[in-house]
Amino acid sequence: MSISLRRPEEIKKIAAASRAVAKTLDYLTEQIRPDITTKELNNLAEEYIKSLGGRAAFKGLYGFPDGVCISVNEVVIHGIPNSYKLKEGDIVSLDVGVEIDGWYGDAAKTVGVGKIDKRDEDLISCSYGALMHAVDIIRDGMRFKELSYEIEKYIIKRGFVPLRGYCGHGIGRRPHEEPEILNYLEGGNPNQGPRIKEGMVFCVEPMICVKEGTPKVLDDKWSVVSVDGMRTSHYEHTIAIVDKKAKILSIDSEF
Repeated sequence: MSISLRRPEEIKKIAAASRAVAKTLDYLTEQIRPDITTKELNNLAEEYIKSLGGRAAFKGLYGFPDGVCISVNEVVIHGIPNSYKLKEGDIVSLDVGVEIDGWYGDAAKTVGVGKIDKRDEDLISCSYGALMHAVDIIRDGMRFKELSYEIEKYIIKRGFVPLRGYCGHGIGRRPHEEPEILNYLEGGNPNQGPRIKEGMVFCVEPMICVKEGTPKVLDDKWSVVSVDGMRTSHYEHTIAIVDKKAKILSIDSEF
């Protein structure tokens, strides 16, 4: 496994793309309302990303047809924008990637449409909380498997389970690089595998299910749901290791 160590000037370039991601997520959140279609949201996002001097990184990536992954209710990730009109009480995952000058940023959030159920509030809170818990505990020298284990423990303590088979990832010159960062411990031993080091840049993205973490891909070949058929939640940030700590790049502020 080869995990890139980025120079400060390279991290600044990833931060610029990540800041555009954050701006786009904020913009899309403002557009969320009943009766808007997920395709309309996607089109707004693509135009907005262009206005920021970026390119919607997901469009055409591995054959994905649109610029933003918009996943509604039971769909946890990789939802294809379509003619579905959002309804009061829906929950929506917005996953945005932006490329600027050959560097990539990536982040996601789950938001409610109007008033949502308390269970859905808890589900969204768990995915966001797991992400911020990860940011708080990441440190230089920690193993990635330790991080995965800590994320899993947080999710289970909150009464939910992580989606299996999908993961966070490195990022930089490509939207997906080494390492793969699971939201659960695989192999039983957190004290093995590569360590987190100064200069690494990667995405942590908790994907949360209610009862069963086994994934199922729908007939569109993209949308991922849990086999339990229940609602799901997803959050993500692009993170750099700077001064031996995690620094969030996918926020609307200068690096």
